[in-house]
Amino acid sequence: TGTFIIEAVGAVSMMPVFCKNFGAKGIWMSVFHSVSAFCNAGFDILGTEGNQFCSLTPYTSNPVINITVMLLIVIGGIGFLTWDDICNNKFKIKKYSMQSKIILVTSLILILLPAIYFFIFDYSDYSIGNRLLASLFQSITTRTAGFNTIDLSNLSDSGTLLSLILMLIGGCPGSTAGGLKTTTIAVVVIAVFSMAKGGDDINTFKRRIVSDVVKQSAV
Repeated sequence: TGTFIIEAVGAVSMMPVFCKNFGAKGIWMSVFHSVSAFCNAGFDILGTEGNQFCSLTPYTSNPVINITVMLLIVIGGIGFLTWDDICNNKFKIKKYSMQSKIILVTSLILILLPAIYFFIFDYSDYSIGNRLLASLFQSITTRTAGFNTIDLSNLSDSGTLLSLILMLIGGCPGSTAGGLKTTTIAVVVIAVFSMAKGGDDINTFKRRIVSDVVKQSAV
């Protein structure tokens, strides 16, 4: 039920834009892209004979399409167990499970830091507003979603490398996204910092991570 409601809201949000461009066909376009974004699938049906792989590039400066698709990707990519934790505990973050805390913090870092990088070093030809949208979208979509609002061939070499790293990392456990899981990356990073400090125990959020979990993450 929750999935249906989220996808329906996403479709309705995009309908004014797609219906303006495609008429009645825009209803189907909205539903298709809403489901595709929530499932982190990246499928789109916007290609033409002249540009078969345009994805969402015609909507680079459209905040409705950008924000809706980004939210759907993030909501689907965080994972159902995390959303269950959020729904049950609301804003009582201390009651969240350690996995939910790691997922939320790691996801936030993986969205904001790459977005800042893209904003500073790429898209300099865009206005501030479009540059912000493009940076956030590229940061979010690369982790298995597959959409793009800019011509990827215009990315700098470092921006391309960062995108490849984000693609490798992927989404969260129990989510619609693929790739390596954010919790796996987080545990490995935490373990590296802990070892660098000379500590024997690996702790996060006042909880100890057993060595077997670390070994499984590193393999």
